[in-house]
Amino acid sequence: MAGRVVLAMSGGVDSSVAAHLLKEQGHEVIGLFMRTGAHGESLERKAKTCCSATDAVDAQAVADRLDIPFYALDFERDFSRIMDQFADEYAAGRTPNPCVLCNIWLKFGKLWSYGRQVGADFVATGHYARIETGWDGQPRVRRGLDPTKDQSYVLFGLRRELLPHVLLPVGGYTKAEIRSIARELNLPVHDKPDSQEICFIPDDDYLRFVKTRRPDLETSGAIVDESGTVLGEHSGIEGFTIGQRRGLGIAVGEPRYVVQIEPSRRTVTIGPRSSLEKIGLEAAKFHWHVDRPDGPIACLAQIRARHKAVPAVVEPLDDGKARVIFDQPQTAVTPGQVVAVYDGELLLGGGWIDRGLDAV
Repeated sequence: MAGRVVLAMSGGVDSSVAAHLLKEQGHEVIGLFMRTGAHGESLERKAKTCCSATDAVDAQAVADRLDIPFYALDFERDFSRIMDQFADEYAAGRTPNPCVLCNIWLKFGKLWSYGRQVGADFVATGHYARIETGWDGQPRVRRGLDPTKDQSYVLFGLRRELLPHVLLPVGGYTKAEIRSIARELNLPVHDKPDSQEICFIPDDDYLRFVKTRRPDLETSGAIVDESGTVLGEHSGIEGFTIGQRRGLGIAVGEPRYVVQIEPSRRTVTIGPRSSLEKIGLEAAKFHWHVDRPDGPIACLAQIRARHKAVPAVVEPLDDGKARVIFDQPQTAVTPGQVVAVYDGELLLGGGWIDRGLDAV
């Protein structure tokens, strides 16, 4: 059913082609660009990130080409929360995923709120995922057609009641097909590189960002082995993540990985790769896209954006938590990251990883 749609336009090829596809389907499209305050321009930045001033110009050019109204909204104050959360999570020994928060709080939060103010029926983005009807007759998020670009993992936080109002027009295409459509339409962004880095850290220097954002932070401490023996010192736990091998500053003659970060003691524990293996995990703020099950159910679990989902069992717990047990142990289960669980290609839900579980 055609209607009025607010579309998040980032200035990239995906959201630009999404605008065209929505128009073809008969929708009235309103393009919205999020001004986040993540400033700083360079050739490198333009090739790797989204939401810069240059991206706003690109999005406006596409809107003009497609003859759709276009507005830039000021989300700088809201986006500051995401940057603060990013810094605080690293300072707490966790590895955050700010792009997921951006989807939850802004693209499908603030943008949709604006959409309702202007009488929109739907909110749309250029994510590679699909909305389809599940076995229960309700709309569900499904993996995108292109397995190399699937982004359903980052959409676990969408509110269930919002799904009937979500449109994901590029999810039924491959990336190559989307670029081909952009070339055929002569869109100015048809050959624009995909964004690769976090928009507020264009140089990929997370550590410098955290220290700049939290200049009084003091989390230095010891690097220890699994028996607690001190092997060296580090300048801050924010410089480490579970599974990290490079940049440890320790030479022990064989490969060692970060296997635990203990913020209360400021210790970073390293060990062999086998110590990264976990039989499962516990996740907080677990969001179900189906009715909350009464007990454990079989699923496929994905614990990183580039992780291939593996057979597992997910069980709801109290206080909005869930436990996931893998059929086979998985490595680098990282607190602060997301676990998404699936029924085949349909998203069942997901949450924020609290801790990995060791075999009893």
